Amino acid sequence: MRLPDDLPVASVLPTLIWALERGGNAVLQAPPGAGKTTLVPLALLQAPWLSGKIVVLEPRRLAARAAARRMAALLGEEVGATVGYRVRLDQRVGPRTRVEVVTDGIFTRLIQADPSLADVGLVVFDEIHERSLEVDLGLSLAIETQSALREDLRLVAMSATLDGTRIARLLGDAPLITSEGRAYPVETRYLGGSGDRIGESVLAATRRALAERPGDVLVFLPGAREIRRVAGLLEEAGLPAEVSIHPLYGDLPQEAQDAAIRPAPPGRRKIVLATNIAETSLTIEGVTSVIDSGLARQPRFDPASGMSRLVTGRISQAAADQRRGRAGRLAPGICYRLWSEAEQRALLPQTTPEILEADLAPLALELAQWGVADAASLSWLDPPPPAALAQARDLLRRLGALDDAGSITPHGRKMAELGLHPRLAHMLIRGAELGYGRAACRIAAVLEERDILRSGG
Repeated sequence: MRLPDDLPVASVLPTLIWALERGGNAVLQAPPGAGKTTLVPLALLQAPWLSGKIVVLEPRRLAARAAARRMAALLGEEVGATVGYRVRLDQRVGPRTRVEVVTDGIFTRLIQADPSLADVGLVVFDEIHERSLEVDLGLSLAIETQSALREDLRLVAMSATLDGTRIARLLGDAPLITSEGRAYPVETRYLGGSGDRIGESVLAATRRALAERPGDVLVFLPGAREIRRVAGLLEEAGLPAEVSIHPLYGDLPQEAQDAAIRPAPPGRRKIVLATNIAETSLTIEGVTSVIDSGLARQPRFDPASGMSRLVTGRISQAAADQRRGRAGRLAPGICYRLWSEAEQRALLPQTTPEILEADLAPLALELAQWGVADAASLSWLDPPPPAALAQARDLLRRLGALDDAGSITPHGRKMAELGLHPRLAHMLIRGAELGYGRAACRIAAVLEERDILRSGG
């Protein structure tokens, strides 16, 4: 198997391989476009110490499928042969699969079902800087599996922006390997605040981008609702005949997602309207201009519902830099920011980890299923706040998921199997027992804020 040697990460692969041969773990810092997602798992497939398959965690379903397809293509195979993927409601793996790309929630289910990860030799945490609740949990559980059950298990954490020194320390002072990126210069233009008129601001910036530079345009918007609105405004305004509009968000059908990622045909241009799903992991070929609204959906605890919900908020400086870099992957580019330089300086340096702000009831249920009474006994990048965790455990007791001693009950195990928020899982189980299963499912879909009329699933 001959891997591409023209990607920046190729130069540090021998160092990574050597570090893992010595046993233990490693941290790889590499910017978007370095090739880490694609090349690292394939480079380690032939490692003599590899006693099982490689599991690669990708924080998003679209990125997981795309990564598996890229790796399979390098091997000249179809997805599901040597390389496969598992995401919610979709999987392509086979008896010969040795690299499985999974989302963080799937990994939680895998390690809960088999804490020893008996058929796994390496776990790769890609884009760990995104710091979702389940990524933090998965990393903590994997570290405990390694220390208590599987000394031969290797762990690799890969990040583009997070402080690699902290992760290296958590992984037992693991070697920190840095790969340079390959990016062209990107000019940044601040267009001022968009206020509540985000659609009109994006429309004006898109017209400007199409006129000022050849190539495709990538627009970052907070969610599907804004994407649909901006798409409608662009269509009403009229675009040149050679320009097409492609939405890109997690609940789109796979064919629509693929169309947004594929290069535009010769003589044509495309505008990709994306959520933060396009910040990392994905390569959208042909993009030379980025328009950034500076907004993203972020989980926040809602006391009214007792669960986390997605709230539109400002992105961090690190996220803004990630988005900006998308314009310089293939040629010099331009990033149009819909805020001012003063607002840029006021942004948080990094995105706040979800574990510090979200409802911890799902985490508390997973810890109970793992058999952990004291969260402090695990290794964390940021430990869960004790007060929020105590509140979460109190809720689980009231739902019957924990007994008075804090141990998980049979009802709690059923709840954990569903992979939903404990409140919703409890409602579905009790609803089914009372003969109202269908109604409970519909209510759960609404409470999860999924558009059941438009998402198709």
